[in-house]
Amino acid sequence: MTSHDDAPNTQVRIHIDRKPFASPSSTTAAQLYALAGIPQHRELFREVGGDREDEPVPRDAGAIRLHEDEHFYCEKDIFLIVNAQKKPWAQTTISYEQVTHLAYPEPPPPGVIITYTVEYERGPHRNREGSLTVGRSVYVKNGMIFVVTETGRS
Repeated sequence: MTSHDDAPNTQVRIHIDRKPFASPSSTTAAQLYALAGIPQHRELFREVGGDREDEPVPRDAGAIRLHEDEHFYCEKDIFLIVNAQKKPWAQTTISYEQVTHLAYPEPPPPGVIITYTVEYERGPHRNREGSLTVGRSVYVKNGMIFVVTETGRS
C-alpha cells in the first residue's frame, strides 16, 4: 500500500507564511515562489525539525518533493546588527558598499577616501562568518552581525 503523498501528482496541503496552499506533491521551487507570490528580493525557507537551521529553497532549485502539512516561510522583516545597531533590511543579500553605508551613512568630506574592514557572523549556512570586501556580497538572515571598522584615510 502506498501513502497518500507517494503518487507524483497528488495535491498536498502545505503552509507558506502560515497560509494554507494546495500544490502537487512533485513541484518546482519556481512554482512554490509563484504560488505564494514571494517577491523577487525575498527567499523561501523550508522548516526543519529539531535544532537544525531551516533550509533555504533557492528559486532555481528545480524539482521539490512536498509532503502533507509541510511548512515554509519567507522572512519579511529582516534586521541586521551593524556596529551594535539594529538596521532594517529588505533584500536577501548585502554588498560591501551597502553595509558600509549602513554603518557610516554620512559621506566623507570632499577629497577624503576612507576604506573599511567588514567582518560578519551569524550568517546563513552558506556564509556563516567571514570578511566582506569591495565589490562582493553575502547572503543575510535576521540577526546577522556586521562589524564595520574604518581602516584607512587618504
